[in-house]
Amino acid sequence: MMHVSYKLIKGPAPVRRYFGSFSGEPHAFLLESAQGHSRRGRFSFFGVLPFAVLRCQNGRTTLKKGNREEEIKDSVGGFLRSCLEEYVLAEDERLAYPFLCGAAGFVGYDFGFSFENIRRRKKPPTGVPDVLFGLYDGAAVFDRLKNEMLVFSSGFPEHGRSRKKRARRRLEEMLAALEASGPDGRVLRQEPFLPGPSDWRSDFTKKGYLAAVRKAKGHIAAGDIYQINLSQRFTGRTSLEDWQLYERLVRAFPVSFGAFFRGDDFSIISASPEQFLSYDGRTVTTRPMKGTRPRTGDRRKDGRNRRELWESAKEKAELLMVVDLERNDLGRVCDYGTVRLRQKRTIEAYRTVFQATSEIEGRLGPSCDRWDLLRACFPGGSITGCPKIRAMELIEELEPVARGIYTGSLGYMSFHETLQFSILIRTLLKQKERVSFHVGGGIVADSDPRKEYEETLVKARVLFEALTGKQEL
Repeated sequence: MMHVSYKLIKGPAPVRRYFGSFSGEPHAFLLESAQGHSRRGRFSFFGVLPFAVLRCQNGRTTLKKGNREEEIKDSVGGFLRSCLEEYVLAEDERLAYPFLCGAAGFVGYDFGFSFENIRRRKKPPTGVPDVLFGLYDGAAVFDRLKNEMLVFSSGFPEHGRSRKKRARRRLEEMLAALEASGPDGRVLRQEPFLPGPSDWRSDFTKKGYLAAVRKAKGHIAAGDIYQINLSQRFTGRTSLEDWQLYERLVRAFPVSFGAFFRGDDFSIISASPEQFLSYDGRTVTTRPMKGTRPRTGDRRKDGRNRRELWESAKEKAELLMVVDLERNDLGRVCDYGTVRLRQKRTIEAYRTVFQATSEIEGRLGPSCDRWDLLRACFPGGSITGCPKIRAMELIEELEPVARGIYTGSLGYMSFHETLQFSILIRTLLKQKERVSFHVGGGIVADSDPRKEYEETLVKARVLFEALTGKQEL
């Protein structure tokens, strides 16, 4: 017997236009998939008003329901497991969609230290938890292939007859809210973009970054590591609203895994190009990226850039090392012999960039669950280095500030066995008028410190231009 309620709405359903009216709601989230990819870009989702919020901050794990918050003794993983076991959609309630309801949120990079018993040296960003997940009883699902929208309500956290009654009521509320907002939603207003160039600051000086790269190369020469990712953080101020920043960012990078997540007094605004983990209930997939070149629209320049990326010995070596690392990580939780390289190194063309990518897959073992999977692979090898644990130790030593959300992961674990997370790169953290972002690059034995520093500035300049309309940095 089905307890859920839903409505299918045919015709164009612009997800961003609808969600704009809900972006100010507590713990509202939007997950947009890569446009132009039939397999990875079919569905987008958004949800608001979770029935519970799980948070881990300063070593304290809490659960908030309504206005009441209580500390829980269980670990984050243990509590999520219990939720995913208690709230499960029946087979006939799943409707063949990857996400209808479940836990959606993020795991910050620094939380990964607890997985591997790495000493944490730096304080996390003020006001931003290490982990935050909302438990959502429903969602709006946008199917780009069929050009339709599904509005779904599960009735959780209730059970039995009470669940069915709640599902019906919540669906009516969601439909009324969508009708009131309409597909026109909130459109980006063309105010002047701030801050100006002088407002941006980095936590690294040029001299300091060059010194960090030289130290990293010293560790590579000594055999401690083969590769490491080093980043610097830029901060500034803006008068723009959080949702306006998101629209500005995804217009500049329209084919990424767009994500907007509103925390208590901060927002995560992401146009990540990299899928971290995907799980369909049986098969796990990860898609590491290493190597990027600009795409300009000029056929000759683009052909030259693509060729340069394809032939780059440095980028080939970096991606190969990351592929080996990810295969090892998946081997910790997947059935023996099922982990394989599904797609060798390939160059993918997006509107603004060319990117080198590989794809690895495996079959999750029967004794492992989705939290085991996330824990085994977190954080992604493409943004740490090889070997991962030693690279993370050195990142903590060489970078001047904690990464926080940067190179963590954002996504969902559904109430019907699926999982999807992206890596938080090309991502903004917005706290009131303050906005910050990190940019980094992979360091290997033959890296030129000055070129590596320039690479971070190029990446920062692209983000800066997208947000301000100005080219100076």
